[in-house]
Amino acid sequence: MPRSLDGLVLAPVADQAPGQVGTRTRFTYHERNGEIWAEYAGGDVVRGHLVGIREGDRLDFRYVQLKHDGTTSCGHCVSTVVELPDGRVRLEESWQWESQPGSGTSVVEEVTGPAVQQVTRSAP
Repeated sequence: MPRSLDGLVLAPVADQAPGQVGTRTRFTYHERNGEIWAEYAGGDVVRGHLVGIREGDRLDFRYVQLKHDGTTSCGHCVSTVVELPDGRVRLEESWQWESQPGSGTSVVEEVTGPAVQQVTRSAP
């Protein structure tokens, strides 16, 4: 049985291009009956949301975000859930903007310990 993402906080392992999510962005995931959703913020992103489905270790979702410069953007992402040797979760992602040109890959990993508390206090 794949591990649930419900309540996990994840962060990118590397910065993307300016104006996108980066190592200061935190995603708080929720999961119920094959549905997944998350809120995210940090770095250039004031507020973001994603919603989609999970089938086994595959996530398929759409995302929308508001940046500090007042612009919005949206896109589609497909992720594979991987359990790391230390028990944390990694998402290996392939994404594509739908509101602007661009696509790519990224990796986000579960954040634990003091980093989670810091995110919870500073999130909008």
